[in-house]
Amino acid sequence: MFRSLFAAFLIAFSYASASAAAPNILLICVDDLRPELNCFAVDYIHSPNIDRLAAEGRSFSRHYVQAPTCGVSRYSLLTGRYGNYNYGNHLLAERAKRIKRGEEVPASMPAYFRERGYRTVSIGKVSHYPGGLGGEAWNDRSQVEMPNSWDEQLMPCGAWETPQGAMHGLAHGQTRQDQPKKSMPVFQSEEGPDDIYPDGVMIEGALKKMEELSAGDEPFFFAVGIIRPHLPFGAPAKYMEPYRHIKLPAIPHPEKPDFPTTWHRSGEFNRYQLWGKNPNQDQEFADEVRKHYAACVTYADALVGRLLKKLEAGGKSENTIVVLWGDHGWHLGEHAVWGKHTLFEESLRSPLIIRVPGMDRPGEMSGSIVETIDIFPTLADLSDLPQPEYIDGVSLRPILADPTAPGHPAVSYTKAKTIRTDRWRMIRHANGYVELYDHETDSGETVNAADEHPEHVADLMQLLEKRLGL
Repeated sequence: MFRSLFAAFLIAFSYASASAAAPNILLICVDDLRPELNCFAVDYIHSPNIDRLAAEGRSFSRHYVQAPTCGVSRYSLLTGRYGNYNYGNHLLAERAKRIKRGEEVPASMPAYFRERGYRTVSIGKVSHYPGGLGGEAWNDRSQVEMPNSWDEQLMPCGAWETPQGAMHGLAHGQTRQDQPKKSMPVFQSEEGPDDIYPDGVMIEGALKKMEELSAGDEPFFFAVGIIRPHLPFGAPAKYMEPYRHIKLPAIPHPEKPDFPTTWHRSGEFNRYQLWGKNPNQDQEFADEVRKHYAACVTYADALVGRLLKKLEAGGKSENTIVVLWGDHGWHLGEHAVWGKHTLFEESLRSPLIIRVPGMDRPGEMSGSIVETIDIFPTLADLSDLPQPEYIDGVSLRPILADPTAPGHPAVSYTKAKTIRTDRWRMIRHANGYVELYDHETDSGETVNAADEHPEHVADLMQLLEKRLGL
């Protein structure tokens, strides 16, 4: 009887009844995950577990992050606010310093739920540093990245010893810090179980914590951060197997732009051992890189599957909202870039899937434009909690009820700033230069149409300034 009544409330997305239990929240963050998933129409990718989550929830084909960097993007996820890009990956650390100085700082998303009776736990890479600590090896407990937010913040490191070692680790404890400069392979695929790579150790800790949380009486906010497919592209060989002999589709618009853009030289990628090869000039090597990226996606998918299975085994699945979020996209040769950090579509669009038990029309993808800053208000809304007044995002509850409900323009930024509408992407550079791309005719963002459409530039400039309070 209780389950049927509760399901009815969930279908209506209402937790207003005092008799209904507060929903648990499972937030799964995946690093550098572009929409390279079968459920996002990339048919050669093996992602059965995330595909099942999408079939049971609402996926968003046009979800945009606030910045194409880990730290700034995760700041927006965890605060619901636009951030100052000038602090880069240290944006959360700067926020922590303000709190330490006694300044009034709006509550983070986990702090907001913690203040309302939730047990909040993070494990893996949820904020910028895996485990949520700063310091030389990212394990200094005096440098908490998100003060007053988590009851526990964990990062099992195994043979990699420190969060810094695990972040850029390859099989059997190999770390980038232990290697001569540019000697760590950009990709690797060794035989063995999941735990020969860092994420496998992390997920074992996550499964134990999930079991503990499921046995408790408190509602929980549990965030799990998977590192792969972040560089270096290392995954157990079994996940590479589906890709070894396939023929990949051609890389779309692989040419470097011949006009000013936020293009860059793939510096992060070039920090690794490339064996003297250039993927922009060597198609065979480019395909090897892409296949190892795909193997890392399938590895991450398997870890997601194990986590969801543990949630179901603990009997909490019917009262848990699940969010899967990619912190930004990643170029795999588009525009001759191998990395993130641009303001092109490939860097800014990432997967977002939200599953609410008993929801209407599950499995229908929404093409409405949404932003990462919308996740915080959405989870507050679905939990029947008041909307925080200090956040910049809006609840996606209407789109969860109806996938055709309208979204809103998305704003992203580096030192330049961009706004994405249904038709247009406009990028405004600090020196006043403007890029304008018409997605009705140029889905690859290869032709700057700013001079042809000054009226649209003016309208979008005004909208961008209004959104960012410039």
